[in-house]
Amino acid sequence: MRFFEPKRLIIVAAVTQLWACTPGPEYLKPDVAVPAHWSTEAPWHQGKPDDAALKGPWWELFGDADLNALEQQAMAHSPNLELAAAKLEQAKATATVASAGLYPSLDLTGGAARSKTSKNRPLASPTAQHISMTQNDFTLGLGVNYEADIAGRVSSSVKAAQASTEQAQADLENAKLLLAAELASDYFSLRELDAEVAVVKESINLQRKALEFVSARHDLGAASGLDVAQQQAQLDATLTQIDALQQQRARFEHAIATLTGTPAPSFSLPEKVLTPKQPEIPVALPSDVLQRRPDVASSERAMAAANAQIGVAKAAFYPSVMLSPKIGLESATLGSLFSASSLLWSFGVSAVQTIFDAGRNQGNLDYSQAGYQATVASYKQAVLTAMQEVEDGLSGSAILSRAANNAQNAVASSQRVLDLATARYEGGIGTHLDVIAAQQGLLASQRQSVQIAGQQSQVAVYLVKAVGGGWGKQ
Repeated sequence: MRFFEPKRLIIVAAVTQLWACTPGPEYLKPDVAVPAHWSTEAPWHQGKPDDAALKGPWWELFGDADLNALEQQAMAHSPNLELAAAKLEQAKATATVASAGLYPSLDLTGGAARSKTSKNRPLASPTAQHISMTQNDFTLGLGVNYEADIAGRVSSSVKAAQASTEQAQADLENAKLLLAAELASDYFSLRELDAEVAVVKESINLQRKALEFVSARHDLGAASGLDVAQQQAQLDATLTQIDALQQQRARFEHAIATLTGTPAPSFSLPEKVLTPKQPEIPVALPSDVLQRRPDVASSERAMAAANAQIGVAKAAFYPSVMLSPKIGLESATLGSLFSASSLLWSFGVSAVQTIFDAGRNQGNLDYSQAGYQATVASYKQAVLTAMQEVEDGLSGSAILSRAANNAQNAVASSQRVLDLATARYEGGIGTHLDVIAAQQGLLASQRQSVQIAGQQSQVAVYLVKAVGGGWGKQ
């Protein structure tokens, strides 16, 4: 038959491939209601979205060399990042495997055998003679296997694998963002505790001097034993605060060690009091923020992958067609193996159509469609969470800015109260209880001021995370 001439085989393959262009469901990203502007009033600086720009190292905006070194160490040694990077490599490999289905596979086979036939074997015809034969058999062949993608199973699998790879890439970026943000948050919490410890230690020094003064007055008979006992109790209570703060600091120090890939027992961070730098974090419009958030991108790519899986499930309802042309050589002698008379070939087409599967294919399709709806819900939730976090960051930044000014005023007022109470007590017209109350008020105001400054740094980190990373150095 001349049907199997090469030109005709090419035509058959081309027609089959055109037939294969049956797409799965078209992927359309669902619309999500996004406000045009943030509700929080200025001050906040609007940034221009540019995903090609560097989103890190955004932590350098805070101008802290220790934080910069810790972040670099975390990026290089964090097991969580190694895990996310390994998953990305797996996704890339899966995409490579899926893409290979778009092309035919070629198999080269070869063999050499020597065999002896039985003289008593059944004869092929009545005229044949019973003889035994010993002979060689040399073969060399090239086989092709190709699935005609009639219903788009292969192409849908490729789309799903590519979307999953992009999702894994977004997950890696999100892991980096979360790691950097958590490390910065723990770092500023630790430094805020350092500042609180410094404030408490300064208060302890003042209270010890006050105790010495009261004790001296008591020795001269100008102060009562109650005054001495009250001042001693105040000093003891303040000393207790140091231990509580050190315990909290140790927990943050251990957390930082883990984030940087260092065993906690071999990690230490010397105490240091910072003057927090509060950088201006540019914030884009809500619609632009969604383009930068890696967790939102991951959720969107998960939708695309789930949509493609519906195409894979639908393809199971259509025939599966395999093309398997083969060409080769076979000869009883090695010397004549490559002669024209040793040529052999075949062309085969096989098709399988499921007639009855007790609802298995329909169940798989229903499962895929439900899985897609789940990813849609997850994407909508990710968008809502992103909007919430940015609003929280903006409002928190504005509120804490006002609170910081009020806290500084409170410290100044508390200091004046202590000065007046001390002067009145030394002048003999005030009670020592007034001095104790003034000491407590000053310490509370100072600690509150330090805590608010730490919260400002925390909120700045939170806002950077909420907008999907930094916008480059400002």
